[in-house]
Amino acid sequence: MRPAHPAGDQRSSQRAGPRRVLAALCLTQIVGWGVLYYSFPVALPAITTDTGWSESSTTAAFSAALLVAAVAGIAVGRIIDRHGPRWVMTLGSVAGVAATLAVAAAPSVGWFAAAWVVAGIAQAGTLYAPAFTALTRWYGPARIRALTALTLVAGLSSTIFAPATAALLDHLSWRQTYVALAVLLAVTTIPGHALGLNATWPATDHAARTRLRNGHVRAVATSRAFVCLTVASALTAFAMFAATIHLIPLLTDRGLSMTLAAWALGLSGAGQLLGRIGYAPLSRRTTPRLRSVLILTAVAATIAGVGLLPGPAAALVAASIVLGIARGAFTLLQSTAVSDRWGIAGFGTLYGILNAPTTIAMAIAPWAGSALASAVGSYPAMFAVLTATACVAAVVAAGTTTRSQRAT
Repeated sequence: MRPAHPAGDQRSSQRAGPRRVLAALCLTQIVGWGVLYYSFPVALPAITTDTGWSESSTTAAFSAALLVAAVAGIAVGRIIDRHGPRWVMTLGSVAGVAATLAVAAAPSVGWFAAAWVVAGIAQAGTLYAPAFTALTRWYGPARIRALTALTLVAGLSSTIFAPATAALLDHLSWRQTYVALAVLLAVTTIPGHALGLNATWPATDHAARTRLRNGHVRAVATSRAFVCLTVASALTAFAMFAATIHLIPLLTDRGLSMTLAAWALGLSGAGQLLGRIGYAPLSRRTTPRLRSVLILTAVAATIAGVGLLPGPAAALVAASIVLGIARGAFTLLQSTAVSDRWGIAGFGTLYGILNAPTTIAMAIAPWAGSALASAVGSYPAMFAVLTATACVAAVVAAGTTTRSQRAT
């Protein structure tokens, strides 16, 4: 009889736990982003046509969800740091299902907004911020590989759900469409988080506990590098998400059909895969500050390309894909910016602080983009302003070197 190898079995079990976590999060992020985010811009015309609610008030309800997610995300990060993500993300999924059903049943725009506020709590508890915290802690030094895998898969969310939501709306009312999406959210994300995130949460080591007791989070959050990182991230997110949300009206103004414009938005999501594939080799060859400047400059250039290109349709679709590539790289840049500079001690709390202004920028982007387009007279002019905003972000990103990195 061959001797048992408990140590080897334990190591195999330890590896299997994070792998199971990654698989679960890949599924839940696709569905979570698809239902709680990407379905809205596709369903918006049907909602306003059926209800008579104004586009501005309906969009404001969606923006309220993102504002709530920004505020709640700080507390969520702190809880995950201490207790792990399993029950936070499971309860967030339950809230997401309830919110989606409430959206479908909303009798007035006020109730519609209240439903999206609940959806904001669900977003804070289920989308990228808690997922990034979970993988950063579970994978440690191998986190870039895990984060890349997650964002590669989750990047398909818009590719899947923009056309899928449009297809549902071809056969169902918008209310029935949201009921169907709620059912899908329930059967995938609730069991996915409850059963898939049951690996042992890594204990904080002695060095990290000492740093946290010595005010590590406060020291980092008030440092010049962190403030610059937060400002650059928020400006980029505003420019990028305003461009993405208003991609369909820009393209239809250029003469594309609504269907082709929706496919361009979906393919822009697919373009994120290329940006994320290229991030790992870029991270091995550049410092955190240099790649921040490079990626934010690329975001500015691609927004300019989409906004200024007059046609033809194939070129506009191609430009939309390139915009997605830059967006994909930015997602990984943001997810690793804290750990690359300050390690993983207190990561959930610090990422929540970093992500709050970014999420607020995403929240105001739909409304502010529309207001900006009205103020400057056209969508191409709006995209020019967004380009300038992204350029400012790239300049600010030059100030994100920490003291220890300057010393070396």
